[in-house]
Amino acid sequence: MNLADWTLGPLERYFTESLQRLDPKADASVLAAAALCCQALGAGDVCLPLARVAGQRVFADAGPGLLAPSLEAWLASLRGSRLVASPGGYAPLTLDGARLYLSRYHAYEAQLAANLLQRAAARPEVDEVQLSESLARLFARNTQQPDWQRLAAAQAVRRNLAVISGGPGTGKTTTVVRLLAALLEQPGGQRLAIGLAAPTGKAAARMAEAIRNAKAELPVSDSIKAALPEEARTLHRLLGSRGDSPRVRHHADNPLPLDVLVVDEASMVDLALMAKLLDALPPNARLILLGDKDQLAAVEAGAVFAELCEGRGFDAQAAADLQRLTGQPVPVDNPRSRLGDAVVLLTHSHRFAGDSGIGELARRINGGNARGTLDLLRGAHPDLAWNAAPSPAALLERLESGYAPYFAAVRSGDPQTAFTAFNGFRALTAQREGPWGVGGINEALEARIRRRLGVPSRERWYAGRAVMVRQNDYALGLFNGDIGLCLSTPNGLRVFFEGDEGYRPFAPARLPSHDSAFAMTVHKSQGSEFTEVLLALPEQPSPLLTRALFYTGITRAKLKVEIWGLPARLAEAVSTKAERAAGLAERLGVSAQEPPVPSGPVQEQDQLSLF
Repeated sequence: MNLADWTLGPLERYFTESLQRLDPKADASVLAAAALCCQALGAGDVCLPLARVAGQRVFADAGPGLLAPSLEAWLASLRGSRLVASPGGYAPLTLDGARLYLSRYHAYEAQLAANLLQRAAARPEVDEVQLSESLARLFARNTQQPDWQRLAAAQAVRRNLAVISGGPGTGKTTTVVRLLAALLEQPGGQRLAIGLAAPTGKAAARMAEAIRNAKAELPVSDSIKAALPEEARTLHRLLGSRGDSPRVRHHADNPLPLDVLVVDEASMVDLALMAKLLDALPPNARLILLGDKDQLAAVEAGAVFAELCEGRGFDAQAAADLQRLTGQPVPVDNPRSRLGDAVVLLTHSHRFAGDSGIGELARRINGGNARGTLDLLRGAHPDLAWNAAPSPAALLERLESGYAPYFAAVRSGDPQTAFTAFNGFRALTAQREGPWGVGGINEALEARIRRRLGVPSRERWYAGRAVMVRQNDYALGLFNGDIGLCLSTPNGLRVFFEGDEGYRPFAPARLPSHDSAFAMTVHKSQGSEFTEVLLALPEQPSPLLTRALFYTGITRAKLKVEIWGLPARLAEAVSTKAERAAGLAERLGVSAQEPPVPSGPVQEQDQLSLF
């Protein structure tokens, strides 16, 4: 066996060579499965479904590669290898049915499922008379029937786990502010330690700002308003991440000092981070997850939030209890998941009215209706535009005109004026590389801007340059995804960032690693809102073009979305539903057979960083 004949990336090669050192007699099919498992993880899958590649030739891009065995033969080979353990065992790889995991990720998934089920089954003590009165007052303005915001709040107070999903404008922040107020109005509620968190610094700042703004209008006492939290942290900072180490400061043996934790933008949280978060949260603490199940999943492995939302519903007893408590009609839909009524879907969009083209486009995309999507875009909707025959030159001209109001605002030197104008228009792309990617568009657009402004090509900084931070810098208080705008000041060029107490200027040389940000990927735009969005799709087919990406991109727009893409690419995006291989939903399913769950908290193993 010669690994040199296989087309492997550096990480896969290192991993298989390490396994060979552990077992020099390891069968080629076992090493191939390990390398494929590593590749799958890099592509966002939690595990390798062996049936997906059994009997196919693999690693053959630039060599003979290897013909994978049949599924039965492969399973037999894996079961006989000392590099592979059964669930609950100890080895670099874990075989669970016909799914192969890197063992750390199997532990994450099993531990997370057990933790979620334990929390979903818990019933904290609640004064339902007080809760009913709180809900009626806090949601009195809502006229929808059923009022899913009120029902979500009721479940979040009555359960230790609440999963609240909703698209843009469905009022997730409004719901969480009111449910926290209802929780604080419970006997002893004002003594609760409540934490707010989000996956990124930008999302955490937006969450805190939204809650500060929303609580001013709450029909509650001043003491309740004062008890509502106003600060949010990133999940990594909350847990106490330690650089490149997978270990965190807070875990089951050193839990977070919280009674309630609210996590916004939970669809961006990967499996490993979610497992560590629940491991660190005290068993009796409430966990409230907010997100949009239809948005793009996390960049890292797993689509946890979407899996949690599968099989949601209320059985007859849960529906009757909720109707009695809230006065709302509750449809009976027997859940297929043991999380059951812990999951509530907000359906009424306050941002997109019934005649909204963006709202209808989002519905057709999520429904996988490619023909209907194209027909809608061909129609006359004031909030939709489509360029079906795009060219890079025409795109640059359009972007230059789109950012013209921003550069007019830059001349004022006022950060607030500049940020307001910059958020009025944004270019989004599906990928980073190529003429239709972030890098190509930013480079070409900035060259035009420099010529227009008379800035020498060697000058990196100029008034109006927009940048996005790529890495967290806790000393400066700048985080991955933060947007900065370069403006002229009496002290020279300064890059301004939005902060809790206004705009903070930094000398360009002080900034952490960053990129230009006139165009940004749809992934990076998650959680953001812009008045108008231009979404540019690549000319060639791409695995990145999926329904979730298309939906996430168009719903960043508040008033208008403009799509530049060939009809074939749009149809492919709508028709392609990204499915990440994982076993979490099955572990939570009513009929699922649970493999043994490791006892105790998720442990990090030291043999190899991927084990």
